[in-house]
Amino acid sequence: MNLLVIGGGGREHAIVKKLKENPAVETIYCAPGNGGIAADAVCVPEIGAKDISAQVDFAKTHSIDFAVVAPDDPLVLGAVDALEAAGIPCFGPEARAAIIEGSKVFSKDLMKKYGIPTAEYQVFTDAAAAMDYVKSCALPVVVKADGLALGKGVLIAETREDAVAAVESIMLDRAFGDSGNQVVIEEFLTGPEVSVLAFTDGKTVVPMVSSMDHKRAHDHDEGLNTGGMGTVAPNPYYTEDMARVCMETIFLPTMEAMNAENRTFRGCLYFGLMLTPKGPKVIEYNCRFGDPETQVVLPLLKSDLLTVMQACRNGTLAETEVKFSDGAACCVIMASSGYPEHYEKGFAITMPAETAAHTYVAGAKREEDRLLTSGGRVLGVTATAADLKSAIEKAYERVESVHFDNAFYRHDIGQRALKALEH
Repeated sequence: MNLLVIGGGGREHAIVKKLKENPAVETIYCAPGNGGIAADAVCVPEIGAKDISAQVDFAKTHSIDFAVVAPDDPLVLGAVDALEAAGIPCFGPEARAAIIEGSKVFSKDLMKKYGIPTAEYQVFTDAAAAMDYVKSCALPVVVKADGLALGKGVLIAETREDAVAAVESIMLDRAFGDSGNQVVIEEFLTGPEVSVLAFTDGKTVVPMVSSMDHKRAHDHDEGLNTGGMGTVAPNPYYTEDMARVCMETIFLPTMEAMNAENRTFRGCLYFGLMLTPKGPKVIEYNCRFGDPETQVVLPLLKSDLLTVMQACRNGTLAETEVKFSDGAACCVIMASSGYPEHYEKGFAITMPAETAAHTYVAGAKREEDRLLTSGGRVLGVTATAADLKSAIEKAYERVESVHFDNAFYRHDIGQRALKALEH
């Protein structure tokens, strides 16, 4: 089989490596891919993640048997619809289902309509009205741009000034472009956060191993919000009892709500959850694998990924085995110093082959036989082990063996999870 994976980050590298395990796979193309993915797939750098017509043409001329659309932008723009219309079977939701991430207003209204637990919220299309509201609402408050914003369109305001500034930034300064035409202002929830990715064919939901993301740039959860500085799986706060509650009150109701709206979701549905004192609530939905959650979840998958993806597309997930190992995984993101703001790039990356085998490349380009940094998040160095403590230790041992100028990473990935396990 010839496969096409759309995207070019660490998540896509993790997907490519896992798909390679299927003996029927002959060639994997990745568009656009990156310098690190090039070790595991044929990269097509001239085709961008949002260049849907070029993706369709490529798939037709290269006899692609199955495509995986990984990032949010092409999903929301209808890449799956276009590829399927051209006769290319795809993993990923159609545009009308991807709206669950593409519009926060849509997802909040969906939850309200179908009684799915989430934070109380108000929607505003007018900046002045939004500012009036934040001048008297309870603090802290969360201000969200309606549309896609590279995971950065959520601002937590501790003070009235911060809340007004957040509204100004999104609605008046257009920090996220048209994504800020509407804002959702919602109550601030407290409790441990959990990420749960789930396979679904629109009839069956199969959750993957839970994970814990570390969003802040620096140790002790300090510094700016990022796309994610590391992950561990499983998340110790996500107990079997909690999983049962989430299945009954969130996962199945979400799938059924989407079906009722004639927006059947097939693919990977990501649930960002807050385990509040009043029970689990949805913070956000994503219409795809999370990044860097994928980098710890897929290494624990024992079943064949391609088979599971095909079952999601074909409606046969209930008859398909989806098994995960009982072990644990840790991924430490190695970034460029200065990320998520300004950083230099173009530095040579060196690592031993053993580390490279367990590393997912997010931001690097290849020049001749050298790998050079080309992004903020550069590498996701990963390890699996029988228990979380061992997985964390092993991941950091591998991090120590990687070298590039201005490398920076957190030293406490997984420490909060280990503390939770002690109690």
